[in-house]
Amino acid sequence: MNNKIKKYTIVTYGCQMNEHDSEKIAYILENLGYVSTNEINDTDFIIYNTCLVRENAELKVYGQLGSLKPLKKENPDMIIAVCGCMMQTGEAREVIQKKYRHVDIIFGTKNISSLPTLINRHLSTGNTVIDIEERDLIDNQIDMKRLHPFIGYINIMTGCNNFCTYCIVPYARGREDSRTPESILAEIKDLANKGYKEITLLGQNVNSYGKTLEKPVPFPDLLRMINAVDGIERIRFLTSHPKDLSDDLINAMAECDKVCNNLHLPFQAGSNSILKSMNRKYTQEDYLLLVEKLKEKIPNITLSTDIIVGFPGETEEDFEETLKVVKKVKYDQGFTFLYSKREGTKAAVMENQVDKNVAQVRFEKLLETMYEIFYENNSKYIGKVEKVLVEGPSKNNEEYLTGRTEGFKLVHFKGNKNLIGTIVNVKITNHNSFSLNGEMV
Repeated sequence: MNNKIKKYTIVTYGCQMNEHDSEKIAYILENLGYVSTNEINDTDFIIYNTCLVRENAELKVYGQLGSLKPLKKENPDMIIAVCGCMMQTGEAREVIQKKYRHVDIIFGTKNISSLPTLINRHLSTGNTVIDIEERDLIDNQIDMKRLHPFIGYINIMTGCNNFCTYCIVPYARGREDSRTPESILAEIKDLANKGYKEITLLGQNVNSYGKTLEKPVPFPDLLRMINAVDGIERIRFLTSHPKDLSDDLINAMAECDKVCNNLHLPFQAGSNSILKSMNRKYTQEDYLLLVEKLKEKIPNITLSTDIIVGFPGETEEDFEETLKVVKKVKYDQGFTFLYSKREGTKAAVMENQVDKNVAQVRFEKLLETMYEIFYENNSKYIGKVEKVLVEGPSKNNEEYLTGRTEGFKLVHFKGNKNLIGTIVNVKITNHNSFSLNGEMV
């Protein structure tokens, strides 16, 4: 009788939604008797949960799959699976079927619950099995092995209706579909009962939550309902599209004591002509007015953003408009990207593609500008006492703990590991552009 323990490895690319999907996959595999390992050379089942937003993530997956060929030859019983957003496009699936025939299972973003059946089909036939049909309904949430014992992700909606010209997400994740408030609240209450302190609500555009429900529920009302759940101490959400950020949502953020004074609000580009070409449906002036309202209603708010450099047609003047917004808003965090051509999007066939060397120079100038602002912002915390949710030991020094403030500032401080999972007071003593250092009070 073979009592060998079966091991699995999940490699996740992309956003928090992909990470959350990986939590569901892990739960299914552990129910099937697998145990987790990070050792790819000593695993029985490896699964790549893929992202399609940037070309780099896609190329990494192909590279990883190629490197597994010799391992699969040595161990033909090892199962290799690929899932996630990449698998929602026929082109990527065809590449894998033709060039990476050692891949055994391929499935999409709405087929996670089918994984046990797919494994059985592969084992019984020896063939590559594929499932891209939409099966998982958003209200029928699959159990999951959560990566964190006190910080939880909650899917409140999937899909996107915006069709920004650079973005493949609406083609990969489909149209917007909202979970019912009852389903969301039941999951949050369960987490609260299990001792979870913080939750992050996930959706491609949470600001348009509730429009597809039989009885529409605006996102601000959902926030107010969640704020009333006992036990949960912090509520975050992402991602927010500026065109759908209402005055009522700003009011709800200000009113609800558990909603963090932190907002991720992508602006992507400062130039109105580029924003129009991106199909973002707002202007620089619209965006800056929103920031003004947010800072007026929530004076201590911290803001983060996404910025694309080198979008087709971007001139030096257009790029200067992006720098203007960065300097005016003074972000606390930013995710910056060189434009990545995604086949199947309108931007991919636009004329005036920007020279990569020109885009790189702009990109470096943007980073330099943002890092100076981050440093200046963080300097204002010196001497202040901040409430920090302790997430774990520091990666660089075991004597130190790491956690986040309500404004999502990363803080390092000396402390005992039994503080992990609690909220403590930390006096800030030092800083750099990306984190704060402090002492427990």
